[in-house]
Amino acid sequence: MVVDTIKENLCVNKLVATKKELIMVEGDMIVPDSKPDILNTICTSGVVCIYKKEVQDDKIRIDGNINTYIMYMADDTQDRVRGLSTSLDFSENVQVANSQEGMTCKLEANLKSIEAKVINGRKVGIKAVVEVEIKLYSNEDVQIINSLQDADSVKMLKEDLMVNSLVGTGDTKIYAKDTIKIDGADNLAEILKAQVCICDKDIKVSYNKILTKSEAEIKVMYLTEDNRINKISARVPVVGFIDIPNVTEDNICDVDYEIRNIVLKPNSIEEHSIYVEIEIGVMANVYEEKQISLIQDLYSPSEIMEFNKKKITVLTNKRTTKETMQIREKVMLEGMDNRSIIDVDVQPVIEKETKTKNRIVYEGELQLRFILSNSDLQVDTRTAKIPFDYAISDLDDGENMNSNMAIEVANQDFIVQDGGAVTANLDMMVNADTYRNTNMSIIDEIQTNGEREAEDYSIIMYIVKKGDSLWKIAKRFGSTIDDIVRANGIEDENKIDVGQKLFIPRYKHPQTVSYV
Repeated sequence: MVVDTIKENLCVNKLVATKKELIMVEGDMIVPDSKPDILNTICTSGVVCIYKKEVQDDKIRIDGNINTYIMYMADDTQDRVRGLSTSLDFSENVQVANSQEGMTCKLEANLKSIEAKVINGRKVGIKAVVEVEIKLYSNEDVQIINSLQDADSVKMLKEDLMVNSLVGTGDTKIYAKDTIKIDGADNLAEILKAQVCICDKDIKVSYNKILTKSEAEIKVMYLTEDNRINKISARVPVVGFIDIPNVTEDNICDVDYEIRNIVLKPNSIEEHSIYVEIEIGVMANVYEEKQISLIQDLYSPSEIMEFNKKKITVLTNKRTTKETMQIREKVMLEGMDNRSIIDVDVQPVIEKETKTKNRIVYEGELQLRFILSNSDLQVDTRTAKIPFDYAISDLDDGENMNSNMAIEVANQDFIVQDGGAVTANLDMMVNADTYRNTNMSIIDEIQTNGEREAEDYSIIMYIVKKGDSLWKIAKRFGSTIDDIVRANGIEDENKIDVGQKLFIPRYKHPQTVSYV
């Protein structure tokens, strides 16, 4: 006979797969007739946009482009610096085992490297490497049995467990638009370089909605009509709402941003401005911390009980860390005489992750690319590296923790000293998410299968064996822990010794009980 049970719902956001993949992107660009021939390239940069990702059976299709900017030395009598821009489209099928339509894909794309080589004076070849980190999730509603209806005689072994149950997911699309003013004395000729990143991320929960707030930081280096190089930076607010029912201020919210498209367009010379439009996808997962009373085992002294067990993986010990890491270092650059810094690209790279009992330590380096200019407007580049380490401490069982780590540049300042030394003052914003995937067995489909058969005697003597507990002994002989404790004068029911003799009251003839 099926036993009536009381259940509670748990929504499990299961991590199905993780994968890192390098996508090779190549293309050629023809120099427009309005621009001079290329003598050599100075530097190449780009911004990755992912405008579509599709989860399919055993693979994920990724479509995107790289907004590419090439700064080059013109092959003319004045050796002027000029700029080219293009968009490199790419499409890639990444093989991911066990992926299925309907699963949720989180994707982080970074431009690992990009270079442009001169094929001839009117043509350049571009090669780029995009590193994508894929995390694939599957949502599953699980019914947890935490009690039985009208079963006072049933003995249950329970464990209280704190889990992170998924409240809901949602997404929205935001268009960040603005007009960035440049110096009124500058007549912009062309854009030489551009960077776009999402920073200062924050959330606020209100009325079953998540208000996402951040800023799109845009840095543009441009050439003027009178052959000067200048730069401008601006921040555009990125604000959106995501509807998720039952969300509260006590919930943990994971918010991810994707840059899907970028438009940077100089306005007319008279306006002294650049029009900016950025399409941004924002995705949110919301979790609540819930305590469940998990039944590990059960039996009845009077009835034979059968049940099934199934294994599930739940999220536990979820924690977010957000803080500023300050880096103050000096780097040496060769050939800095009569040169000034126009701009510096800073790319954080995590190279090693070490887990211990209560810490996760990250080791990496800041890869710096300096763009320099002399009094004759000759432009070249230098590179340098600054090592760093960062630790998340006070963890419980850190060796089995999973982590997501993101490092962003909050502020940067570089000061040229004598002898080629450059003082680097950097504030890096660290966003870390740690959690544990915990495997547990849950009981379902409980049935009774008749009464136990009683014998003539009501007590036996049992010698404790290795691996025994009072629960296992009581269940085996149809007794109870309380009865065994009283009959043997046991002070601590969690402490019994191998070889110890115990009197087991209310002995019932042991039946063969099936636990599937």
